[in-house]
Amino acid sequence: MSEDGKTTVGRRDFLRKVGIGTVGAGATLATPLVGPALADSETNDEKRKARYKETDHVKAFYRVNRYPAKGG
Repeated sequence: MSEDGKTTVGRRDFLRKVGIGTVGAGATLATPLVGPALADSETNDEKRKARYKETDHVKAFYRVNRYPAKGG
């Protein structure tokens, strides 16, 4: 029994090749979704400003959840 130019692919080889093709296609599709990295647009003064503000709804949250009040 001679192999007359027939190429046979085993089941495991076939699954490996299909898996590699799927990973390659996934990487190709995911590449355009990644955007370029952008530099920070805030100035130094904006970076240092206070961001947390204890507003009425924050105070109500603390009161409802029984967090101790500041200084008391």
